Formats: sequence, C-alpha cells, structure tokens
Amino acid sequence: MADSVTDRVRKVMVVASVSQAAFAETIGLTPDKLSKSLGGVRRFTSLDLARIAEFGSTTVDWLLTGREPLRPIIAARTSAPAVDEHGRGRLKDLVERFTTAHEVIDLLGLSPELPELPSVRSDLKRYVDQGVALAEDALARLAAAGSSAVGGLDTADLLQAMEHAFGVDVAKIGLPEGIDGAAWQADGFRLVMIARTDVPTRQRFTLAHELGHILARDAQDLLTETHLSPGHQKDLTEVRANVFAANLLMPRSEISSAVQEGDLTDEQLTTLVVHFQVSPSALAARLVQLGVIAPETANRLRGLTTQTCHWLAGQSDLFEANKTWALARRLPFRPAQLLYEAYLAGDTTLRPLAAYTGVDVDRMRELLEPEPVPPESAASTTGTDADTDAGEGDLVFQP
Repeated sequence: MADSVTDRVRKVMVVASVSQAAFAETIGLTPDKLSKSLGGVRRFTSLDLARIAEFGSTTVDWLLTGREPLRPIIAARTSAPAVDEHGRGRLKDLVERFTTAHEVIDLLGLSPELPELPSVRSDLKRYVDQGVALAEDALARLAAAGSSAVGGLDTADLLQAMEHAFGVDVAKIGLPEGIDGAAWQADGFRLVMIARTDVPTRQRFTLAHELGHILARDAQDLLTETHLSPGHQKDLTEVRANVFAANLLMPRSEISSAVQEGDLTDEQLTTLVVHFQVSPSALAARLVQLGVIAPETANRLRGLTTQTCHWLAGQSDLFEANKTWALARRLPFRPAQLLYEAYLAGDTTLRPLAAYTGVDVDRMRELLEPEPVPPESAASTTGTDADTDAGEGDLVFQP
C-alpha cells in the first residue's frame, strides 16, 4: 500500500527524532491540531506542509505525492575543456534554487500559463535554415509584443522582452568558471542562465543562443555552454542556435535599413557595432554572409575590439554602462513576486523566497517584517520647537 501524506509527515518526525509535542510547536500547530491531522480528522493546510517541508529539508511535492524533486540531467556541450566536478556541483546548486521555487509555485497553483513557443519547421532539413526561420518567427513574436527593432534594444530591455514573449525566466548570475550560459526546459518551466561578465557582447549573444535552444526544444536536459565559438561547433543543434542568435540580434531587415549602397566605411562599421551591440567579429561574419561587405573589409573589422569601436564612435560611456550592467546580478522577478504573494497570503513560509534570492531566512524576515519603533523612541526624536515646526511642512531627512 502506498504511503499517505500523514505517513510521510510521520517519517519526517522519525528522522528528526522529535516528540509529537515538540514537532507541533516547531511547525506552528497545537498538539491537538497535529493529532487530528495525523489521525485523518483534519487536513494539513498548504502552510502546514510548507513548514513541515522546511523543517524536514524536503519538498511539499514529496509530502503530497512521494515524488522526488524534479531535477535535470546536465548535458555539457562545450568547445573548451570540460567543467570540473566542483563547477558541476555549483551548477547543480544553482539549478536547485530555480527548480525548487518552480515546484513550490506549481504546488500552490500559482504557475502562470506559458505562451506557446514557435516550432522548428519540419520542412527544412538543414539546421542552418531552421535557425534562420526560427529567428524570423521569434522576431515576429517580439514585434507583436511591441519590440519591433531588436537590434537597437538594450540587452536589459531585450531580456525582459524575451521573458514576456516566450515565458522564459532569465537569470544573470555567477556561473562556474568557463560557462557562458545554460538552458533548461520542463513542463511549465523555461530557464536561461547567463554568466555575469565584463564582456557585454558575449553575454548578449549567449542570451540569444540559449533562447534558440529553448525555442528549438533542445534543452530537455540542462545544456551548458562554454566559450561559445560561432562557426566552430560540430553539434548541429549548436549550429542552429548560433544561426538563430545571429539572425535575431542582427536582423536582415534592420541591417538593410542601416547600410548604404557600396562598401561601408570604417566609421559606419563601428557605428553598426555600437548599434547592434555585438562584437566586431560577429558583425563581420553577418555582413559577409549577407553580401554587404567584402572579406578583406571583414578582416579589417575583426581586428578591432568592441571597446575600440565605442571609442571611435564617441560612445565610451555607453560601453562602460553596458559593462556595468553585464556584471550586475539579476534574478527573474516573476518567481520572487509569486513566492512573496504566497507568503503574504499565508500559503507558505519565507524560506522558499529566501532560498530563491539567496538571502538568509532570518535576514529576509528582518527586511520584510521590521520591528516596530517603540512609542518612547519615537517621542525622544521629537527634538526642539524648530524641529517641530519643520516637521509640520516637508519631512526633513538628516544623513
């Protein structure tokens, strides 16, 4: 006979070696309510289960169903030496953070309905053609959502547009050394992780590349990308993702609008690097592929750096701003919002939100539930008559 919820709750108590009374106090129940729940007279609430899962270092899903937590198989696709075991362990810990949050949200019935994704065209046999077509579908979807000119979008705005249009959670975090990005998708869950870096163009290309994997349904197992090298991958799904990224970030229509007849000048080329926010090498490859510039011009462009292009275009400040943003940490907002709302509604504890954000639960409680200022403390800060007069007008803040 299969275990019930109460059987699994009893297992938590046995493993913890605590009395029923102590267990009841720990999870915020009276001994009478716990006895009724264990006896089947009273059902455990979602908050009860969240506290029990927290106490037993398990998941609500396991308490309800006995299923082990959903975790992906890591399928490393790299063009550099493989990530060591320590790096893989760190990567698994990061994935744990996001999958646990997803499981809690799903069990609370708060998972949003995800938009349907474009599909790889089955009539196209070449992976290169599939990547081009998939990018065209993605651009159409982004345009319908209000992002008509992708090339000119800041990466921050492009990232948010992708989340909205495709239901992808995008995290910009510290990945293990050597990993530029990762992607994973399961039922109701689409995740892209990109590394914090001081090379914003690489981060932007990785973002688009990982989205390509999601749209092509390549990321049923967790894919990790190490030092993406367009043109050097042998795996055809990697080729498709690279082609997708190039066509998404440098759309043919936008390039046609930006260039004039004849070979482009160096000034025009550097301006295009700044506009599309890609590396000179990536732009050179794209312009040659479209027949816009000659190979010798492409070689000259490849000799420049992104920073130099910004300097020549008078946009050094923009380059530094992009680099600062690329180094900043960013977690997807939607899971944090849903977990916080569930906490306010009394459906779960603070622990899922704390674990998701990487903040200690006690510190999280201090931030969200600050101690009220005692009346005597407030009275002691009243100050002089002059201060009181000032208080009758605008508030005075003193550093």
